[in-house]
Order: sequence, then structure tokens, then C-alpha cells
Amino acid sequence: MERLPGFRDFYPEPLPQPDMWSADARQYIFGRWRTTAQKYGFREYDGPPLEPLELFTLKSGSEIVGQLYNFQDKGERDISLRPEMTPTLARMVAAHERNYKKPIKWFATPQLFRYERQQKGRLREHFQFNADIIGEKDPAADAELIALLVDTLRSFGLTEKDFIIRISSRNAWHEFFQRRQSDPAREYEFYQIIDKLEGQDPQDNEQKLTGLGISISEVMAMIQGGEPTAELKNVLDNLAARGLQNYVKVDHGVVRGLAYYTGIVFEAFDRKGEFRAIAGGGRYDNLVKLLSAGKVELPALGFGMGDVVLLELLKARSLLPKFDGKIDVFCLIENETLRPASLKLIQDLRSADLAVDYAFVLTKSDKQFKRAQELKSSFTVRLEQNGDGSLVAKVKNLSTREEKSLSPADAVRDLSAVRRP
Repeated sequence: MERLPGFRDFYPEPLPQPDMWSADARQYIFGRWRTTAQKYGFREYDGPPLEPLELFTLKSGSEIVGQLYNFQDKGERDISLRPEMTPTLARMVAAHERNYKKPIKWFATPQLFRYERQQKGRLREHFQFNADIIGEKDPAADAELIALLVDTLRSFGLTEKDFIIRISSRNAWHEFFQRRQSDPAREYEFYQIIDKLEGQDPQDNEQKLTGLGISISEVMAMIQGGEPTAELKNVLDNLAARGLQNYVKVDHGVVRGLAYYTGIVFEAFDRKGEFRAIAGGGRYDNLVKLLSAGKVELPALGFGMGDVVLLELLKARSLLPKFDGKIDVFCLIENETLRPASLKLIQDLRSADLAVDYAFVLTKSDKQFKRAQELKSSFTVRLEQNGDGSLVAKVKNLSTREEKSLSPADAVRDLSAVRRP
């Protein structure tokens, strides 16, 4: 039985084959995402992987259905696996925003699903770091979010030589479009053309833009000029004050394809151009109002960073730590009459936050010691019984081969003091 195309199995290290997905690497990435978000004062939230289909069609139109895992459940409800997290967040905030002080700063690490063609860096499922700020219009919030993105990538050891965040503004393109007196109903079509300029044939781009009454030379002049608007200048100055100016640049070629973006937008790319976008986001000031049928109106902005491209980048830059499944202590049980006392010692060690393993059944001493080495245990401990019936714990440091004789309680104290970092 094989897994479905575009989905992944995650194995503990060491991996059976080099091209398999690592559960340890996944947890490492989640840990850095979570730790950095919390440093910025973001709180974690989550939502259901199944949502009403209307939550996504209301935002993106019926054409999105072809990209979804959607079906009718036993209650005859049209539902879908979530392809993104922002609509869920907007739904949740609209329902209970009165219970939270503004601005709301939340993050999540959802698994998302899209039924689409597989390609490098894009599968049919992935995990994603989502960070959003709700209830603040000032560009200072945009700068804060971009700074979080920079520091999240830096937490993995990436530097300004590895990535750049390109920022732009939907407002700038909106004004550009309006000045040419084009049909307002076709403005989103215009954004999609700009969003895909790099990947499309130049003649096709020119033809599409001409159909909108816009020349490609005007568009290219806008992009190549790279002039920041007032709101972008505000963000750039804010980031410069933090010493992060070398991580960002204005690039009006960034528009972001989703219809709900309304202001500043941005994408993170690797400097060498080897991978697709690492992360992307921007303002979506009207989405909460749309999904609440006008009952709640709150400005909002956020970004998403997927684990697939990030993991590829970290591998390419040799920035993943070695995951070896190392444990702290292996308890050798060489005398079966001491198994109950050994189990008590094992439980005490684990209660002291140590990773401990042992042989479940009667096993030769040399095989137990071999198992301790396979698990890269830092220490072994075994109980012996003195003539007076008291117990002594023999603790051996497997690096230095030094062995100490301690009481079981002192063994727990000493081992917990030298636990692995």
C-alpha cells in the first residue's frame, strides 16, 4: 500500500533513504517558528482542517474549487480541506474579536491541502507558519511583520547573503491602473498579469496588457524604477532603525496573486534564485468584513511560510543540525530480581526530564550495552544490591568511561544536572 501522490511520510532519523522526509527536521522547523513568533508577542491559535466550502469560494470565487479537496459530507454539507489558513483566521476573529485587545497578534502552524499539479517545492500538502496582525492600520504593523519574517529566517542560520524580502504595494499598482482609465472590473486581472510577468512569454504579457489598454513599457518602467511610495518608505525607515535594511528592497514586480490583498505586499526569496518564494504575505484589510457579511470591519495583514521550500533551502545551505535520536540514559537491567527497582529508577529519571530507555525483557548484558551505544546514550545506569539489601546505582559516562557508585536518589540528582543541552 503506497501513500497518495503529493503527500508525505515523515520518518525518525536516521532516514532509511536520503530522499525521505524527516520527522525530526519537521519538529526542528516548528520549534524555530514557534519560538521566534513568541519573542514578538504572538499567541498561537488553530482551527479545523475541514471548513465549509463557502468559506473559500466567498473569498476566491468558484474557480478555486478545482484546486481543493472538497466533497459533500454525510450531513449533505459542502466542505473542503483547508487550502490556506487566512479565511479560518478571519472567521475566528470576526466571531470573537470583542474578547481580545487590539492589535491581535496570532500565529499558527497548520497543515494545508491543495489538489494541484506537483512541482519542485510544491506538493499537495504542506505545513505552514502563518503570522497575522489584526486591528492595526499603521505601516508600523507591516514593518513588525516583515521583521518577524526576517528573524524567523535568521533563526535557522540564514543571513542577508542567503535571502531578500521584496516589498511592493497594491495601492501603487491601483493608482497606476486608475491613471490609465481602464475598466475597474478588470483590475484583478491586471494584478494577475503583473504577478506572473517573470514566468510568462514576453509577447503574451504584452498582448494581455494591450487588451487592458496598458503598454508593457509603462509597466516595466514602474518595476525598474523601484520608487517607494510613502507607505513603503515608512516601512523601510522602520526596518532600517532595527538594522534590517539589508534584508529588504522595493520590487514592484511583487503583486501577490490572491485577490484579497489591499496594500503592502511582500515575498521572501533566496538570493541565488534556486527556489520558488520562501514566504509571502501582505495586507488584506477587507477580508474580515467580507467573511462577516459586513458585521465586523478590521484591518489585517499576515504572511505564510511553507515547510517544503524552507527545508530545501536549509539542506542546500547545509544548515540543518544532525538528528541522531540521542538519549540521556540507558538503564541496564542485569538482575531480573531488581527489575521493579530499576523501573522505579527509570520513572524517577524521566520525571527529572531525562530521556531514558531500557530492555523490556530479559536480555544479555552485552546486547543491552550495544543497544545503549546504538541509541547514542550519554550514560548507562544499573542497580546492584549490597549485602545489607540496600541498592547502589552504577552510573557510567560513555564518553569518558568513568563510573560512579551512588544511591538511586543521588544518581537522579547528578544525571539531571548534566542532562544534554
